[in-house]
Order: sequence, then C-alpha cells, then structure tokens
Amino acid sequence: MSTQTNWLRLFLTLVIGVICTFSHASIASEGVTLYTPYTKISVPPGESIDYSIDVINNGKEMQTIELSVTGMPSGWNYSLKSGGWTIGQLSVLPGEKKNLSLKVEVPFKVNKGNYRFNVKAGVTIALPLTINISEQGTFKTEFTTTQPNMQGNVSATFTYNANLKNRTSEKQQYAFMSNAPRGWTVAFKANYQPVTSVVSEPNSTQNIGIEIKAPDKTVAGKYKIPVSASSGSSSTELELEVVITGSFNMELNTPTGLLSTNITAGEAKQIDLMVVNTGSSELSDIKPEAMAPVNWTVTFNPLKIDKLPAGQSTHVYATIKADKKAIPGDYLTNIEAKTPEVSSKISFRLSVETPMLWGWVGVLIILVALGSVYRLFRKYGRR
Repeated sequence: MSTQTNWLRLFLTLVIGVICTFSHASIASEGVTLYTPYTKISVPPGESIDYSIDVINNGKEMQTIELSVTGMPSGWNYSLKSGGWTIGQLSVLPGEKKNLSLKVEVPFKVNKGNYRFNVKAGVTIALPLTINISEQGTFKTEFTTTQPNMQGNVSATFTYNANLKNRTSEKQQYAFMSNAPRGWTVAFKANYQPVTSVVSEPNSTQNIGIEIKAPDKTVAGKYKIPVSASSGSSSTELELEVVITGSFNMELNTPTGLLSTNITAGEAKQIDLMVVNTGSSELSDIKPEAMAPVNWTVTFNPLKIDKLPAGQSTHVYATIKADKKAIPGDYLTNIEAKTPEVSSKISFRLSVETPMLWGWVGVLIILVALGSVYRLFRKYGRR
C-alpha cells in the first residue's frame, strides 16, 4: 500500500511541475510584443537580410523570455544576436524594450517563391516573417553585357562593358579566355588595367572591359567572338558580335609602275592607268580627275567607275594633250581617283619634245645660213 502511495505522490509532483512550468511560460510571455516594420521582404537568391526586432515588455513585471526561430527553410542559415552576442534568452524590464538582430542568409540554389518562418518569444508569442525570392536561384557564375553587338570599320577598337557575377558561396578566381578567329586580338580589363584573371568574392559583381580588334584585311561581315570566365568550380561564356563594315583603300598606278613618258608639244598621248581596290569594302562612284599645266588638257575614259569590288582592279585611260607652244622640258600632271570615302593620287611626268617639222625647219635655216656664208666667201674672197 505504501508503494502505491509513493507512486501516486511522484505522479502528482510531476503533473504539478509541468503545470507550473507552462503557467510560468504563459506568465512570462504575457504582455510581451515582438515588432519589426519589415515583415515581408523580396530579395534575389544569395542575399543576406538583417532584421531589427524589438522585444517590448508591456507588463508590470520584468520578463525573462526564451527566444527561438521556427520554420526556417532547410539549408538556410541564420543568427539571432543582441548586444553583439548570440542569444537564446532575454530579460526585459517593465515598460522597456530590447533590440534583436536577426540575420538570414538566403542560399543561391533556391526556388522562386515565398518562404515563411517565425521568431518566437516563449511558447505563445510569435512574429511571422516572409521572404519572397524574386527569381529562380542558381549556383553558378554569370557573365553578361547589355550591348553584345557593335559595328565599325576594320581599324576600329570595339570596347564592350561586361558584368561578372559570382553567384556561388565561395571566393573564386576566374581566368579569362577567348575563342576569336585567327588574327583577332581580345584584351580584358578590370579597374581599367589589363588582366588575364580576377578574384571575386561570393555574391559580388565586377565590371570587366573587353577590347576587340580585327585584322587589317578582314572582309566586311558579322563575326562571333566567344569569351569565357572559368574557375575551378564554375565557368560561364559570353558571345559577342562584331560587325565589320570594311576598310576603304584604293591605289592608283600604271600597269608597269612607270610614271613618266615623252610627249610632243601640241600632240596628245594616251596613258593606261590602273585603279585597284586594296580595301575590304566595295568602292562606288570612282571619278578620275587631273590637274595639268596651263593650256594642257586631260580627258578620261571611262569618266566614272560605278563599282569596284574589294580586291579587284580596273583600267582607266587618260588622254593628255600638250600645249602646242610648250617649250622642251619636263611637265607634271597630277592625276587622282577619288570617292567620298577614299582617294589616291599620282604625279605623272611628261617630257616635251620639239615637233619634227620645226626640227627640219631649223636644219633648213642652218643650211641656208651656211650657203649664204659660202656665197659671200666666194664672192668677196677673190678680192
């Protein structure tokens, strides 16, 4: 009988203890309020959120409160601090409040949507909080640019501004590489300095400059330039596009390269000229022009070249007529082929010769003079 009595006493003691515990917890939380102004926050994956939470004691007695966080999603990290210390219990005087700092770290790999959890004071008081993940999370690196396409001539330097974002949870060292066509040059810059790699902290973004130059003889067209940033655990690629409008270059010469000839005063001479498109773009509306000595004339055939594809050549014939009163000597005629984009010029030297008729006239005058001298010598020589 005494044994049953002892068990009954023990049972009643346990029940009373449990009742007292819950009664104390209920009293401890009576008049306590948890407050933060930001109960629903929207962030992208990988962000850290710092909540400032006030524990307010509206009662007439000091309250010692057990603090906890419940319902936190799996894989999310958090810390609850006050006064620089990680805490699990807090005492608040009547009519006063204490501040808590709750830091929640959202992982990178998380689905888009709303996530709810509670900050609890004791058993009955709870502060519900919601975090909205604004986009689908990943565990990767992002290499992006707002302007992946640029256009210019073959001599231009194409400069792109890109963003390298480390969306992993670890520090990464990224090495830059390009898979440009042969002859192209690709340079990377960070903080305006040439680099081949950069170190990036977790969830940080760095501005990367990318400079691309095409070879001199690149034909007009579109070119894809893949560039990449790679680390030991993550890599990403960015495809850039360069549109080459081509280069405009032209050369005017003769087929033999000889830039001189002889011409007789008052007569005309035809000169064979060659126009070569040495650029990478088609030339159009090529017009030959000349600047000749006074009273000289220059005419061309054809008067205009409508189109000349890159790398091709065509003939132009210049007919130069010398002034009939031109005295013997060297004369320069400047000849130019020009378009709105480019021009080429040569100086052609013409050596003027005396006409054959005037040569024979001169010989005749000399013979007449000699004959006259001979007659005078015979006539007056006998005396």
